[in-house]
Amino acid sequence: MNSVELAGIGMTSQRTRERLINRLTEQGITNQKVLDVIRSTPRHIFLDEALSHRAYEDTALPIGFSQTLSQPYIVARMTEILLSAGPLTKVLEIGTGSGYQSAILAQLVTEVHTVERIEPLLIKAKQRFRKLGLTNVSANLSDGCFGLEKQAPYDGIITTAAPQAIPEDLLSQLAPNGLLVIPVGSGESQDLRLVKRIEDSSEFDQIIVEKVKFVPLLSGLSR
Repeated sequence: MNSVELAGIGMTSQRTRERLINRLTEQGITNQKVLDVIRSTPRHIFLDEALSHRAYEDTALPIGFSQTLSQPYIVARMTEILLSAGPLTKVLEIGTGSGYQSAILAQLVTEVHTVERIEPLLIKAKQRFRKLGLTNVSANLSDGCFGLEKQAPYDGIITTAAPQAIPEDLLSQLAPNGLLVIPVGSGESQDLRLVKRIEDSSEFDQIIVEKVKFVPLLSGLSR
């Protein structure tokens, strides 16, 4: 991929990206590092060419297999919340999808481990990571309901699909004082929650951040 493709032209140009950043700021995103990374990351390469002209709209867009590329506001908000307690070393993402959220995280934390159950999506995401030179992302074909035990514990876990209830495996893979940012619920009734493990105990603090709408977190692999 050449520099023009990464930089974008027309509806994927830097000017269009700046309008998105202005909108995110107006919506209350205040973490400047998060805004800077979203500004510099070419969201259009995470979409099929037919939809790339819509990449910098603040809306979720389809990526196939009944999955979506999350709305930029939600990506920014969840990332900002995850980083709210300070810098993180190791983060687990449940639901790689297009790879966009992973790419944002990879520029803000030391290492990202991401899992995806739909193999064709994972293959495309890995290609995008290589094009962007992101060498600190480990992408795995796995059932996200079980987390990724082999790399646990994690300072932070972020989930880009909504379970009906928080999976116990995700809670058990949090490091002491680790944070989990996760949408929970079904259909039109979903809450974005921030869960914090209390020190090295089996107890957790939990707050509801805001109402959201995500695709459901499903189990099993799809090749």
